[in-house]
Amino acid sequence: MANYGNDVQFRIYQTMPNPDPNRLPVIYEEWEEKAREVLEDGPFYYIAGGAGGGMTMQANRAAFNRWKIVPRMLRNVEDRDTTIELFGKTYPFPVLHAPIGVQSIIHPDGERASARACAELGIPYVASSASTVPMEQIAEEMGDAPRWFQLYWSKDPDITASFLQRAEASGYSAIVVTLDTPMMAWREHDLKNVYLPFLNGEGVGNYFTDPAFCAKLKKSPQEDPLSAILYWAQVFGNPGLTWENLQFLREHTNLPILLKGILHPEDAKRAVAYGIDGIIVSNHGGRQVDGAIGALSALPAIVDAVSGQLTILMDSGIRRGSDIVKALALGAQAVLVGRPCMYGLAVAGEKGVKEVLQNLLADLDITIALAGERSVRDINSSILIETA
Repeated sequence: MANYGNDVQFRIYQTMPNPDPNRLPVIYEEWEEKAREVLEDGPFYYIAGGAGGGMTMQANRAAFNRWKIVPRMLRNVEDRDTTIELFGKTYPFPVLHAPIGVQSIIHPDGERASARACAELGIPYVASSASTVPMEQIAEEMGDAPRWFQLYWSKDPDITASFLQRAEASGYSAIVVTLDTPMMAWREHDLKNVYLPFLNGEGVGNYFTDPAFCAKLKKSPQEDPLSAILYWAQVFGNPGLTWENLQFLREHTNLPILLKGILHPEDAKRAVAYGIDGIIVSNHGGRQVDGAIGALSALPAIVDAVSGQLTILMDSGIRRGSDIVKALALGAQAVLVGRPCMYGLAVAGEKGVKEVLQNLLADLDITIALAGERSVRDINSSILIETA
């Protein structure tokens, strides 16, 4: 991985004598444009849209734009080290594929395609509770490649316990508990398009194959899918949760537990107090609370609040290598990438996801070098300046 970015870049330039007119995009905005061309309104805006007027999505990007990189010179950046260690495992890059449900609305291969692309690159894939394909099938696609499981904490404790046990048995190595979605946000585009794919039986693969879920039904989901969907709607979210409920997770898994959706320093401190292994600073890509703080804006105060007592990751708004550098410099140990991967999936399936991630990683590697850094583990706020 010493010169990953240079290698990817050079392979592109090598096609100069005979460029492919139909080759996949390099520019993020062109991926989004092409995804818009191939997707209908409902699926596209389910991925691209945010809560309310989209103010939090704008805040995410504004937060990155406020921070500027101040490159350092003459620091021998010929060979770079992009590896990181999380919970005792080493990964080639400080990047994970964010948990995203119902990928079947984006491409027929859905989660399988995304998981295969991540496996090929060594990028940990975070499988969603809301996947259309059950977690066991995703695990089969990935073989020994790294994968985490994202838990939507069901109102039915038997389902939550079953999901945790299934994930551990299927080789997932960490649990990501999404806290910011006890209910669906007010999403104007989805309401305008009258589009909620779960009601069509998509994104419920883990539930319809779960013994605890099926035990609560009079008939199997195959025999009576409508009743199964209605029960899913009753138990999907759990707005009654409190910090004391975290003990339930510890009782049902030995895997590291990360809390996703932390934006307030006091919540980060509570995570430490309750013995949580890690947090993901995130506003769900702007999809839950309109007018919320940008995730990158929340990061520095959270890093200060926990003083290295747990692992900190970050997502929401990552688009290019420089974004990842800024997140690392402000204290994140790794980032999760979501929407760009879905645009790649829409345009070209597995190949598209791989291309998006590969280009992002190459951009990251080159930006690290040009900023005067040799290792992602050494990047800190000394290379940044905050502007108005």
